[in-house]
Amino acid sequence: MGWLQSLFSPLKKLWFRLNSAQRKKRGIYILYEDVKSCQCEDVQILWSILVESNPPHLRLKQ
Repeated sequence: MGWLQSLFSPLKKLWFRLNSAQRKKRGIYILYEDVKSCQCEDVQILWSILVESNPPHLRLKQ
């Protein structure tokens, strides 16, 4: 039974890592939609600073 657990352990870790990455992207997208709908110029400026400071693969289209 230990061999079965050793087989599935890396797959389980990979699954959790991929699932948490998708959740983060969804959360960022929801935040992006909220910021996009906000009319406050300060919020728009802070969002642009945040987007520019992140790596290109995490950036959302503006």
